[in-house]
Amino acid sequence: MRGRAGHYVMQPEGYRAFIPAPLPPDPPVEVSGSLQSLLSEADYALGRLDGAILTLPNPDLFVYMYVRKEAVLSSQIEGTQSSLQNLLAAEAQLLDPDAPADVAEVVNYVRAMNYGLARLKELPVSVRLIREIHAELMQGVRGGQLRPGELRTSQNWIGPAGCTLREAICVPPPPHEVPRALADLERFLHTDTTLPVLIQVGLAHAQFETIHPFLDGNGRLGRLLITFLLTERKLLAHPVLYLSHYFKRYRSEYYERLQAVRDEGDWEGWLAFFLRGVAAVATEASQTAAAILRMREDYRSRITETLGRAAANGHRILDRLFQQPIITVATVREWLNITPAGANQLVNRLVKLGVLREITGYARNRRFRFEPYLRLFEEPLGN
Repeated sequence: MRGRAGHYVMQPEGYRAFIPAPLPPDPPVEVSGSLQSLLSEADYALGRLDGAILTLPNPDLFVYMYVRKEAVLSSQIEGTQSSLQNLLAAEAQLLDPDAPADVAEVVNYVRAMNYGLARLKELPVSVRLIREIHAELMQGVRGGQLRPGELRTSQNWIGPAGCTLREAICVPPPPHEVPRALADLERFLHTDTTLPVLIQVGLAHAQFETIHPFLDGNGRLGRLLITFLLTERKLLAHPVLYLSHYFKRYRSEYYERLQAVRDEGDWEGWLAFFLRGVAAVATEASQTAAAILRMREDYRSRITETLGRAAANGHRILDRLFQQPIITVATVREWLNITPAGANQLVNRLVKLGVLREITGYARNRRFRFEPYLRLFEEPLGN
């Protein structure tokens, strides 16, 4: 029986695969009542976020950290163990013997995000762009042998780790249906519609996850798709809305809402969940931006008041820490072109001020983190 979101088709091998119907849904999504209220709240929260970002001295540095926070959380949903600190240390090329082996997957996520944002300047969100981003995401990591950038030619399935195809919660469309389903999705994204942008983005994310066009990396790529669409549609001037925090916190409901779309055609239930997430995460990001501004001014004042003639160098270090929050004494020496003793003295004074915290416990080869800044990005999503 054909449902609102698609229908299940029994395959010769004895399992049922779900074939999605083209977007937009039929009957159309009813954007009224509580869903209209949630849409208004989400739009308002995005507007406030855009304004908050503009108050920062360098919005690009805020983007820099948010991309990395998203990379860690989105990868953790897929089972990686790496933390934000592991990622930043790896990017700074600081050897960390205790770093999880899967940190390379998170580094790839950052690369795929930055690649996609750059490509958006010359290529719209499309099947071609999606395939290019997938190649960046999966190159040389777990699952990288599963044809990065290539649509699958065998059946995959969605379910608990270790489950068989017959035990799966959902089986996406057979491989021969994938090109058509993606072409339908691309057509939907490029067809004029009266649907609000956030509704379009919510529909597109759910549809992509249902198609599951690659053998691995579909979840991460589907979450990236949200950011790319919001940026392309200019709903945000800077790409700083990342929903993985919300999806991770409400992981069970996230999967249940997506499955209810397939089984019951409940697009409105999924969209309500999605819009609540947009509003919550945008509000949190606005609060973080305001906290960064307060923190920066506070530590600039402390440096001016306590470092005396070294205050100018202290300010230079503070500004560089926003882009490289994990450092060594050698890092400071290179930044300022000063002696090892001078760099060591400056680092120690910043530790006393609370700007830096030593994180190895070693007497030598010490490593420091920009403690008050990183704490802002490591705090859990508020209720």
